[in-house]
Amino acid sequence: MTTVEFPTAAAAPAGAPRTRDELAEAIARDGIEFLFAMFVDLHGKPCAKLIPVSALDSFLAEGAGFAGYAAGPMGQSPADPDLAAMPDLSSYTPLPWQPGLAVLQCDPYVDGSPWPYAPRVILRHALDRLAADGMVFNVGAEPEYFLVRRRPDGGIEVADPLDNGELPCYDAKGLTRVYEHLTQVSRGVNALGWANYANDHEDANGQFEQNFAYADALTSADRLIFYRYMIHTLAHNAGLAATFMPKPFGNLTGSGLHLHSSLWDVQTGAELFADPADPRGLGLSGLAYHYIGGLIEHGPAMAAVTCPTVNSYKRFGVGAPNSGATWAPAYATYGGNNRTQMLRVPDGGRVENRACDGSANPYLAMAVQLAAGLDGIDRGLDPGEPNLDNLHVMPPEQVAARGIRSLPPTLLHAADELVTDDVLREALGKTPDGDYIDYYAQVKRDEFRAWHSGVSDWEVERYLTLF
Repeated sequence: MTTVEFPTAAAAPAGAPRTRDELAEAIARDGIEFLFAMFVDLHGKPCAKLIPVSALDSFLAEGAGFAGYAAGPMGQSPADPDLAAMPDLSSYTPLPWQPGLAVLQCDPYVDGSPWPYAPRVILRHALDRLAADGMVFNVGAEPEYFLVRRRPDGGIEVADPLDNGELPCYDAKGLTRVYEHLTQVSRGVNALGWANYANDHEDANGQFEQNFAYADALTSADRLIFYRYMIHTLAHNAGLAATFMPKPFGNLTGSGLHLHSSLWDVQTGAELFADPADPRGLGLSGLAYHYIGGLIEHGPAMAAVTCPTVNSYKRFGVGAPNSGATWAPAYATYGGNNRTQMLRVPDGGRVENRACDGSANPYLAMAVQLAAGLDGIDRGLDPGEPNLDNLHVMPPEQVAARGIRSLPPTLLHAADELVTDDVLREALGKTPDGDYIDYYAQVKRDEFRAWHSGVSDWEVERYLTLF
């Protein structure tokens, strides 16, 4: 296997190891015996090998070898050479619930070079280009998930049988019944230094959200991958299942992954999106409005990446669930503290993208969002005045008359929209076989067709004797 230098994030969290000796000290301090060499495939599925600490030096020098074709959509065939998962030392994360084990997020290499099909490599390249312009992309995320259990017939149901109210959001009793799970997660997040600041029952029965502080985009994406892995594992240990699936129940609100983003000056640490004198009253700078203009311009194309599954399109653009509101956007718009918009500005200095769901690969989602926003800045796009309407109830003909663009209705529409976007094409980069965007879109078209080829119970019930 070719020896390469292991990468380290340019904007590593304070105190994170950057050298072999600093990593070894952290491993000894934390009593670590094994390391997970982890990376994700196109879908965001974490792949790992368990490395004993006794093999640390060879791991750092050569990486952990993977047959890329077996791992998932990684642009490889069975005839291709191994992926070498090269650890980013600054991503070192001990498992709070599993003494002796830590995770190192990795950048896959092939024959000594970063593999351009790897989502983390794609985001890293985007951030390197931004750093050359003297800026940092900070992102905070709101990951929503359900706790469920399997029924004997193979279906799923909300894990807590008493969580059956019509308006369960913020329900104190519902929080209390899952107190042990929520506090275990909170303690773990705080032990890692991520600063958990809120834990709540979300809008659907069995749905929760646990928030932690924002960070630079690469760190936030790494943390989201670890967080989802942690939630799945803790739920499994409790005899339950956790799901970040956008819409596991047809009658309940779906799960989003709202991304709050901002640009900062590398040298001064200044917030580039904040302006208390904003004449539009949202506390945003002109740069932020151009960024918003880019997100709106590229919103329909971004959807294939930020809402990347067949199931994603059952979360938005549909009727209200039991609670009365979808809380998901249907149109490429922005507004102030208005949760019916694609882009919400909850306060000055940041922008929330609500057109991102729990199935998104955070590395790819952040890469395309950054590219879209920077295009808006480069072109000086003006998003116009903020939309003040409740777009969940506005008639479609009125929306169309205002020139407001709809988000794609299905994954197939989204994939077709994606490949027409030259800005996102450039952002996702080139591979040995062509542009990554075409590879990604084909994977998603195949996914759509695999779903579409099945015959659902709904079809049988509706059409079996209709004609």
